[in-house]
Amino acid sequence: MTLFSSPTCPMSHCARFVLHEKQITADIEFYDPANPPEDLLELNPTGASPTLIERELVLYDSRIIMEYLDERFPHPPLHQMDPVSRANARMLIKRIDQEWYQLLDEIVNSGEKKSARAKKLLRENLLEAEPIFANRPFFMSDEFSLIDCVVVPLLWRLPSIGIDVISQNEIINNYAQRMFKRPGFKRSLSEAEKEMMDVPK
Repeated sequence: MTLFSSPTCPMSHCARFVLHEKQITADIEFYDPANPPEDLLELNPTGASPTLIERELVLYDSRIIMEYLDERFPHPPLHQMDPVSRANARMLIKRIDQEWYQLLDEIVNSGEKKSARAKKLLRENLLEAEPIFANRPFFMSDEFSLIDCVVVPLLWRLPSIGIDVISQNEIINNYAQRMFKRPGFKRSLSEAEKEMMDVPK
């Protein structure tokens, strides 16, 4: 099994987080998505990050990769067992993607004016979610789950894009610091991602 991954893409980071939480043995090949390696392009002509290769299987959507890894290696499970809870978790991940990750993408890839608006919205959205961070040990769950694998890479990137939610909100900070200390999260970080927490706010 090989995971082709950008060293800075948050979607790739989510997939790597799942890999390391489940202690799955896989090769992680870091590459520049602007210049994908030939062996990747032969299997996935889009060159998208992340791309998971296992024998004849080629997957190149972060959320599909995460689900596949959880089903392929069922212990520890990162989805709740009953269909209703799994469906609710998938809906929540979709909402996080549409709201938080879309704003993160705007901040990283747009001009200063649009970026400032997106930063304000993302900060406000995260602060509005404070009761969710406070309510249960993990994000809307009593157990660590795929939802945490989606939320935590985004929180990790906040200082590097000039959003100060973690340092200014004790509840979100408590959640973030607990997640950042998980061995699986530490192992999931690329060298470039390790430097993100050192970037001035």
